[in-house]
Amino acid sequence: MRILGINAIYHDPAAALLIDGVTVAAAEEERFNRRKHGKRPVPFSAWETPDLAARWCLAEAGISADQLDFVTYSFDPALHRSAETMGLADPWDHLRQAYAERAAQFLSTALPGLDPAKLRHVPHHLAHAASAALAAPFGGDCAALVLDGRGERHSHLSARFRADGSIERLYSQDLPHSLGLLYEDATEHLGFLRSSDEYKVMALASYGQPRHAEYLREFVHATGDGGFHTSGVDWAVLAKPRQSDEDWTADHADLAASLQLVVEETLLSLARWLHEHTGSSRLALAGGVALNCVANTRIFAESPFEQVWVQPAAGDAGTALGGALLAAAEHGEAPAPMRSAGLGRGFDEAQIAAALQTARLPYERPLDVAEAVAEALAADGIVAWFQGRSEFGPRALGHRSLLAHPGRAENLARLNDVKGREQFRPVAPMVLVERARQLFTRGPVPSPYMLFVHDVAVEWRGRIPAVVHVDGTARIQTVDRADDPLLARMLDAFEQRTGLPVVVNTSLNTAGRPMVDDIKDALECFGSTPVDLLAIGPFVLRRSAFGGGR
Repeated sequence: MRILGINAIYHDPAAALLIDGVTVAAAEEERFNRRKHGKRPVPFSAWETPDLAARWCLAEAGISADQLDFVTYSFDPALHRSAETMGLADPWDHLRQAYAERAAQFLSTALPGLDPAKLRHVPHHLAHAASAALAAPFGGDCAALVLDGRGERHSHLSARFRADGSIERLYSQDLPHSLGLLYEDATEHLGFLRSSDEYKVMALASYGQPRHAEYLREFVHATGDGGFHTSGVDWAVLAKPRQSDEDWTADHADLAASLQLVVEETLLSLARWLHEHTGSSRLALAGGVALNCVANTRIFAESPFEQVWVQPAAGDAGTALGGALLAAAEHGEAPAPMRSAGLGRGFDEAQIAAALQTARLPYERPLDVAEAVAEALAADGIVAWFQGRSEFGPRALGHRSLLAHPGRAENLARLNDVKGREQFRPVAPMVLVERARQLFTRGPVPSPYMLFVHDVAVEWRGRIPAVVHVDGTARIQTVDRADDPLLARMLDAFEQRTGLPVVVNTSLNTAGRPMVDDIKDALECFGSTPVDLLAIGPFVLRRSAFGGGR
């Protein structure tokens, strides 16, 4: 069967295509239209269809819309309740409902030949759960925990997926109680962009002390029946609102630390309840809250689950994939596990060479691009790395990355300056999976998707200071030689030159912009930032060739 999954209801519009149970393409609309998270002026930001992403998915597979068996849409308007009845302030909610009801018509306009009768609405949190449970390497039998801002009328789902394809729904938390909306409220109070910058609050939390935890526990806690309570917090009691152009203070960091701790405690309680009611040893996580890698590590380390897997596109983009996976399973197909997040656009050597020649840019073709990059990194250059298919989800995983030397502490500030972002933001270490346990403890290994934090071994903290966060942790990405031989070869070559088995990895983009996706994006980013070398396919472009460089 050919199934196209669509997310277009809250943010992160995306499309994913399954053929005979295999994910052949998945991408967010932002990578095509260059609007991060699909943000547009209200009310349009919440229901932009991923027209470009969907067309690309079909083109990548070489099929047309009339050849699709189903199209899934990860919101079921039949389950929806008005914002007023759920205690939410959302003046555009009625338009969202109307848009979802007319999704088939909008999509058939965007995808000529599509039969509107092929559209299936999928409950939002069930799509989230399927995106993790049916894509995980578990073989189909696991517990699933979903937490985000909101769905049709809930903010959470606890469920069990069984090997026979059946799904047991155990608990759904009614709105307005929502850990995702709680975190969004705090994000806005701290002067960041809500429903976008929550990861900044997580990073800021490491600079503070959780001195407000007792206050927050009065309002934010698990209820013991599989659900939780979040209402009643007065953020102004904890710290004054911060304007986006103001510096943060210790009070702001303490608020973030207190929130992070109480959210972690609540998630642990929910995970323990879910384990008690399923007996499963395996847990799949999805929803925007599952991008909180600090909380994920506590669940891995402190809950009874032996294995924890997080969907790399855990936010709303992943529901496009989840809806398609669920439809495949319901029609008797066994979805294949997700082996890589590299599901987006890729470009072959001829396409890259043609683009470079058209741009009239000086470039080289070294004998081995991995060796050329390792040499530049060892000399403390910053490298833009553009290889293979772009990542599905918010993490750069060695396909669209900025790389640097981890042994220079100043490279953290240097990279944050290149990207134009806050200096409290950490960058990540990339390490071969067989070397990870020598340097990093506590979190799971392998950890290929940067969705957990690990403690950095004390003896290594002084050797790789650029990737050690203020609390002594790092959000690692492990690299498997079999899955990414080019990246592995670069890591080997860098270690041969420096004695360090780690390279700094952060996303290839600048502040407020989506991750670089196509060749033009890569050239524009290279041309506008102080990057020393661009490695794009088998070719390299050097800043020094343009009269610049260090």
